[in-house]
Order: sequence, then C-alpha cells, then structure tokens
Amino acid sequence: MLRIYNTQTRRKEEFEPLQEGLVTLYACGPTVYDFPHIGNLRTFLFSDLLARCLKRRGFEVHNVMNVTDVDDKTINGANREGVTLGEYTAKYAEYFMEDLEKLRIQPAWRYPRATEHIEQMLEVVEGLVEKGHAYELDGSIYFDISSYPKYGKLSGIVPEEQETRDFGRLDRDEYELEDARDFVLWKAAKPGEPSWDSPWGPGRPGWHIECTAMSIEYLGETVDMHMGGVDLIFPHHENEIAQSEAYTGQQFVRYWLHPEHLIVEGEKMSKSKGNFFTLRDLEEKGYDPIAVRHLLMTAHYRRQLNFTIEGLEQSRQALTRLWDFADRLAEVPGGAEGEDLAAQIETARTKFDAEIDDDLNIPGAMAAVFELVREVNPLLAEARVSKAGAENVLAFLHEADEVLGIIAHDKGSVDEEIEALMAEREQARAEKNWARADEIRDELLAQGIVIEDTPTGPRWRRE
Repeated sequence: MLRIYNTQTRRKEEFEPLQEGLVTLYACGPTVYDFPHIGNLRTFLFSDLLARCLKRRGFEVHNVMNVTDVDDKTINGANREGVTLGEYTAKYAEYFMEDLEKLRIQPAWRYPRATEHIEQMLEVVEGLVEKGHAYELDGSIYFDISSYPKYGKLSGIVPEEQETRDFGRLDRDEYELEDARDFVLWKAAKPGEPSWDSPWGPGRPGWHIECTAMSIEYLGETVDMHMGGVDLIFPHHENEIAQSEAYTGQQFVRYWLHPEHLIVEGEKMSKSKGNFFTLRDLEEKGYDPIAVRHLLMTAHYRRQLNFTIEGLEQSRQALTRLWDFADRLAEVPGGAEGEDLAAQIETARTKFDAEIDDDLNIPGAMAAVFELVREVNPLLAEARVSKAGAENVLAFLHEADEVLGIIAHDKGSVDEEIEALMAEREQARAEKNWARADEIRDELLAQGIVIEDTPTGPRWRRE
C-alpha cells in the first residue's frame, strides 16, 4: 500500500484515490519568463516520478501541469524585449518542453496555459464575488480572507486579529510570509500590460486564480493530489485552497506533496554567487542530462538536495556502471549455462516496491537496483549467468526503469576505423604481440573507446 506524507496533516497516510483506479494530480508548472534552473527541474522531475510510481501501482493518472504565461515576470520580460507577451512566453515554453524531454520527464496528461483559460478564471472570480468571498475596488477584485475561517490550514499562517481590509491588500503576484492579507484575483488594466474584458472593465488575472480555474476545468472540484515546490505552500497553495473551497464548497485537495529546496555546493543558488545552473549550462560543461536526472533523484524529495559538480561526476560514473552492466547482460551468449538469478531478482523487486510505497523513496528504490548489480556483476565476470538469467535481470531493469528513467541507453556503433583497430588488436593478442595490443588499447582510449577483455571475448564501451 502506497503511503505518502501529506503536508496538510503533517503525517504519512495511506493513499486512496476518490475514484477507484484513477488518480487526479495537479502540479504547479513553470512561469515561462526564463530558462528553468535545476531547482525548478527537481520539482518537475518529482512530478514525473510521482506519476510513474502511481502507474506502477496500477493507477491511471490524469496529471495536469499548468504553464503560467501571464504574470508580473512574463509581462516585465516582454516589455523589456519589446515583443508581445505571446512571443516572449512561447520561446521559453518551448525551452521548458525541451528540458523535460532531455530529462526523460514523461509528458503530463495536460499542459494548460493561463492565457487560454481567462474565461474559466472569470467564472470563478464572478462566483466568489456573488458568494461574498471577494469584492471589487477600482476595477480590481480581491479575495476577502476574513470570509474564509479556515485560511492558514496548510501553512499555519493566519491573518492578524483584525478586519483584513483595515491593513491593506496585495496586488503583487508573489509576496512574503508576513503578508497574510487580501490577495488579488483580477487586476484592473495598467498601461503597458495585456488585458482582457471582464464585468469590472479590462484587466488580467492574478497569479493564484489560474490554478483553481484550470484544476476545476480538467480534474473536477476535488483533486486527489496537488504538488509543487515547498516555497509554494504560502502564499500560492494557501490561496488556492481558500479561493477554491470558498467557490465550490468542497474539499479542494486530499493529499498535498511538496519537494524541498535544492542548494548548490552548500549554498543557496544565486547568479551573483556563480552557482546558478540551467540544464543548458550543465550540458555545455559536458554532462549528460541523464546524469543530472540521476543526481536530482539521490535525495528523498522531502530532504534538501546539495547539488555539486562532484556529485554530478559520481552520477555519471554510476550510470556508466549501470549501462555497462546492462550491455554485458545483453551480450551473454545463447545457450550459456549458469544461475537463473530468480531469487536475487525477487529480492530486488520486493525492496524496490517497498521503498516506493514508503513515501516515494526513490533513492532507496535506486539502491535496490544497484545492489542487484553488485550481486550479479561477479557472476557475469566468471561467466556464471545463464542466458535466461541474463534476460530475466534485463526484464527487471526495464521494469524498474519505468519509474527511474535512467537505465535505457543507446550504446551506439563505431566507425570502420575503430572496428579495424579492434580487429587488429585481436589479431595481435592471438599472435601474443602484447605490446601492440596494449598500444592499440591506448589508441582506442584516446578516442573515447574502452576495451575490456572478458571470458567470452573482448567488449567495448564509450568512456
């Protein structure tokens, strides 16, 4: 049984969806004003892992990730570059999707964009006004948090003991913890900003309202799971709860999940400190995005992850070992006799699933896979693995990779010149010309090809 930590109740709970066999999941997605940094990517990756784990447990998953393409940041960026909001955000939305593909993040069920759901947002805002939970002031609409007594039930942050309207309102999309005040749902039009028609005149949505409108549109009034970075607990998710439950009268979310922050080399990520990385930055340094994916999974999602270049090197080495192991299994010759490895595989599978069921412990699940690698590798080296055993281990690796997304790889091929050198080396070994064989090995290594001599013959891999 899958148990997950619910931020709202502050405890692990057994997960049961509202509808048998189907999980509705809403994930706060990117604000498309810049390239996603690795902290963003950790959160988006967790959304992917969550969906993959649910699918492994036999659920159909309707996961929605919104794309914020209208807010203070996107508008400021478009104005700065002198382009339309649509032109500006389309560019960064494309970069976002490219990063997801490179990291093997499986596509969500839906990626709704805020600007394509203005009508749904206006419907919610009008409903809140009619129900007495929101009010108009100079063409803007604010949510009256004094009208919702449960405000603060997720974050623990509550308004001060006075009438909310006596100490101001918030027009900004993002703000700090001390600002538990009436927040804006709809902003009156300002010069230099895009606007849409509304019952209160031209304007644009505030940040928080989009998630309520799009969640209801695609997943219904109550969602099984809602996730986003820990920094979104307040104000964003707290405000989502207030406006959603005030509008529908129903529980908005049953299970809240929040991945922790990422730091870099022991410090908060900052451009001024030179430790601010996007996926493209790391690719330019020569790192495979799958190594980045691996490193982002090495800490439990509720623990802070220290992202280091040394750690990235270790992830690269771990993947090399894993990929080499899979290649060696695939190369076990037909008819080979030896152990079938059924007991080792079952132990690994049981451990893998137990770790997933314990609040999505992906590092523990990965450890189960690498433990199997450590057990089987010596048997491979001694040619003690049967063909059937090798195929069964490969089948389990494929099964585990449906969650992890790091094992599948393309070994590729080598050109004719490399093939000729490898053939020449084999001829030199047959003639016991060890000096020439070693010389060729060094030539191949200089070209990024590692040669390994095994009981079943030589094999190669890329460095």
